[in-house]
Amino acid sequence: MKKLSWFNRVVFVINVLVAFFLLLIGLFSFLKFQPIPSLAVLSLFVPILFVLNGLFVFYWLVLRKRKFLWSLWAIILGYIVFGSFYGLGSDAVESGENHLKVMTYNVWGFNKNGWIKEPNIGDRIIDFVKKEDPDILCLQEHSRIRYRQLKQYPFRSETPYSTPRSIQAIFSKFPIVGSGSLDLPGTINNIIYADIQYGKDTIRVYNFHLQSYSIVPSANSFSSGERSERTYNRLVTTFTKQLEQAKIFKEHLENSPYQNLVCGDMNNTQFSNIYKIVKGDLQDTFREKGEGFGRTYDLLKFPIRIDYILADPDFEVLSHQNFNIKLSDHYPVMSTLRLKSHQ
Repeated sequence: MKKLSWFNRVVFVINVLVAFFLLLIGLFSFLKFQPIPSLAVLSLFVPILFVLNGLFVFYWLVLRKRKFLWSLWAIILGYIVFGSFYGLGSDAVESGENHLKVMTYNVWGFNKNGWIKEPNIGDRIIDFVKKEDPDILCLQEHSRIRYRQLKQYPFRSETPYSTPRSIQAIFSKFPIVGSGSLDLPGTINNIIYADIQYGKDTIRVYNFHLQSYSIVPSANSFSSGERSERTYNRLVTTFTKQLEQAKIFKEHLENSPYQNLVCGDMNNTQFSNIYKIVKGDLQDTFREKGEGFGRTYDLLKFPIRIDYILADPDFEVLSHQNFNIKLSDHYPVMSTLRLKSHQ
């Protein structure tokens, strides 16, 4: 560190740590276990690590120091590992005879507990769904009584009554010929699936809601040492549970006899090993046709993507849309797909 002031020496140490953490999380994302559970939480903040490394590159370039190479290499390698998290979008697609519109939306119980201080939130969610009119609708944190307002869907499958869990629902305009629940152990979260008769084909649709953080992300969550520690420990526990659930799901998916669509609230970002395990060889419709950052949730006012539509390679992804409509703590997602055999 010759010819560096004491201040720039401190900056360089911080720079190396930020670059190291970005690369470390990239390495962790390929593993099917958590080697250091306490560091897995950093995957939530990968975009921030990218931004910080970009600032370090700029800082050292202004000073004409080759130290910028540390962060530049971290950004390049990080991009190779994670891929782009900003979509360029695609041309609008008009509805077609063989087009299948699929929506996933965590509706937060249709605001039954009044978390959003506005009138008629639940009815406005219903109106939004009716306007967009997806062929298949996957809801997380559903309220069972709302099916009466969704009569455009003659077929539905819901989380069974037999266990006290957060309720998921799959609504379909096409016949449901089979259904089931994975009954994840030791949690109120769950994964359900429905086998849908679509023309001469049968499609299996999964609706997942992986382990929740059970906190409201805000600056208040980290306002004191004790509260910050409690929040952090809860995040670590959640990541561990999500990994277990992802493995259970993956095993079930691999035994599916049909073409698969996987929808829902993963409660984790595309930078985590949980995402990589769940996604596997499936197509992420946002990465195929999405635009912008694909925000589905705000974490400490920072946009992140934790809700997904994943499609079997037998589907062609025609479009992807993220809606900027604040009727829940999540934002809805919709994709238009077409089975290649239906072209």
